[in-house]
Parts: sequence; C-alpha cells; structure tokens
Amino acid sequence: MPPTDQPRERLLSIGATALADRELLALLLGSGGRGTNAVELASHLIAHCGDLRGLARSDPHRLMSVPGIGPAKAARIVAAFHLVRQAQSEPERRRVTCSGDLAAVVSPMLRCLSHERVVAVVCDSGGAVLRRAIVSEGGSDHAIAPVREIVTTVLTSGGSSFGLAHNHPSGSLDPSPADLDVTARLRQAAETVGLRFLDHVIVTDTAWRRVAG
Repeated sequence: MPPTDQPRERLLSIGATALADRELLALLLGSGGRGTNAVELASHLIAHCGDLRGLARSDPHRLMSVPGIGPAKAARIVAAFHLVRQAQSEPERRRVTCSGDLAAVVSPMLRCLSHERVVAVVCDSGGAVLRRAIVSEGGSDHAIAPVREIVTTVLTSGGSSFGLAHNHPSGSLDPSPADLDVTARLRQAAETVGLRFLDHVIVTDTAWRRVAG
C-alpha cells in the first residue's frame, strides 16, 4: 500500500473522520497477518463480529478465533473499546429529578455489554449525583441485585436518595418477576432506614423503561 494511502498517514494529514471503520481498526491492529494487510484483517474482524457494535461487545477469545488475531491484538482492541466506555461514563455532575435523568446517568455504564450489570446511583437530598457504583455483574440474562449491599453503599457514600438501574443485553425492556421483586424490596428497605428510593430502570442500547414496584 502506497504511504499516502496508509491509514496512519491519512489520519495525520486529513483527520480521523475521513477514515473508514476498517481503517481506524487497522491502526489499532498495527499490522496484518500472513498474506493479509492490516486493513484487510480489520475487515475480516468486523465481518466476523457482525458489525462495529458486535466488535465492541466481543471478548478477547472471540476475537482470537479470527486468523491473524493473537493475544496482543485482541487485548488492544478490547482495551480501546473499554476506554471509550470509561470516557462516556464520566459525565459532568448531574442531578436526578426524574426516571429519564436516572437512565441518562447510567446508560454509558450499561450500553454495549454482553452480560447484565446492576448500577446504584447515589444522590444527595437535592438529587445531585454523588456516586455511581456497580453493585453486581451477572450473566447474559440475569444479575443479582443485593438489597442489603445497595443500601449499605448509599449510606456509606453519604447519600440521602438513590436509584437503581440494570441492562438487558437481549434488548427487551420487559421487567422480570425478579426485577419487580427487588424494586419493591428496595422501596421498603429505603423507608426503613430513612432514604428516598428514586426509581429502578431497565436500560438497553437504544431505550429505557422504569420498573414499577
């Protein structure tokens, strides 16, 4: 590939927005495989995962099933997507005044995951976010929401109110019986210790829904 057509040179001369996804991924890979340049290998990898969203969800072992992708390349890709999620999950200090605010605060921590994650959002008496804490990680269709641990997290963080959120990797917004149960239990536990329970929401990659209980 002529130097002027190489992704690195094009990025430096005209900017990252001018590059295709496969070219940006090729820069992360650094090199190709046997008989394949980096751009071709990047194309194979994206196709293997279905699309860019599928690539973002993939673990290292799935990436390493593509010929030419070893541990170093797989780790580099996973680390890059994780850094993006970390950057997106650090919004400016926000205030939770409704269910939509709660969903917006936690969405960056729950999108593009292949497993369920439960996040507690701790707020002060005015609804300002003090802390967002991951309280549980689970499988592809279930994660435990430990009521005692959630309440303890709120109290030790100096919070006066809190909300709960978890994701559904399947994309379904329908609450399970366990979702309804934990919502009711959290509401009761909050009243017992003098906390305000704001809400419980389910978040997917494209939408959210509150869990009544």
